[in-house]
Amino acid sequence: MVFLSKASAAQERDQESEDPLHVASRLHAFNRFELKYLVPVDQAAEIRDELAERMDRDLHSPIGGYGVWSLYYDTPQLRFYWEKIEGLKFRRKLRIRHYGDLDGVTDEAPVCVEIKQRVNRVTQKRRITLPYGVARRLCDGRETVEHSPRESAFVQEVLDLVVRLDLKPTAITGYQREALVGRNADTGLRVTFDRRIRGRDRDFHFGVPTPENRFTIPPHMSVMEIKVNERTPHWITDLAARRNLNLVRISKYVQSVEAFGLAPRSVFHVNEADYPPPTPTEEQPLEQRPAQPDASLKAGAL
Repeated sequence: MVFLSKASAAQERDQESEDPLHVASRLHAFNRFELKYLVPVDQAAEIRDELAERMDRDLHSPIGGYGVWSLYYDTPQLRFYWEKIEGLKFRRKLRIRHYGDLDGVTDEAPVCVEIKQRVNRVTQKRRITLPYGVARRLCDGRETVEHSPRESAFVQEVLDLVVRLDLKPTAITGYQREALVGRNADTGLRVTFDRRIRGRDRDFHFGVPTPENRFTIPPHMSVMEIKVNERTPHWITDLAARRNLNLVRISKYVQSVEAFGLAPRSVFHVNEADYPPPTPTEEQPLEQRPAQPDASLKAGAL
């Protein structure tokens, strides 16, 4: 297992820009601490611009960001969901992740098969990149797929999880992400801003032509996440305090499970009523005004 000292989008996504037959022979793993905040989209834009004075835009993050889509697997009893709710010190979850636009996703498209786990306060990720069709054969078909010797333990762990726990596709989440990475002494720092967070509880294929996604977090809110290898830089904590940002225990997967009624809403659920959209002003241009409340959580192809 190789632990990467710089958990950046370049490391998370560089393997996807190469030929799938080559990247499938590489196992990526890293540890980090994560801090999450729920902030309005307009405030997130201000924070991003302020951070840009001391951080660099990730080379893989264009203006406007990039799509991140994840297919989560769970047991019929939602074991992984309940482990998160109950705050177990050690917990895991399995997912297939695709970066970018879903238009035209084929079985040859590169995706990541990933085990994300939490050990006390540390988040650990291990992943391999496979063609989408091969990844589905591994996770859905429960087949041993071609892999390199160093990937063997990971592939066997995936197979053990899906067979022993009877894992099945449970929810898909998607969002638009912008990412910044630290420079100089802060090279281990990464800050992401996720907006338009949505999902679905059916049609578990990335290539579905007209998926019925819906917002699982109000569209005028975004998730800001600070990711560090060791300590959070003092200037980041100062920024959070100055802007009155409050840490939240939020999980996009948990939010989707509860939004679609697969489990009762927990104390961690983001309720739309608690985050009403700002009231438009006469000075605010029409195109910049927030969506009407009655449209924020309705179904639709997004």
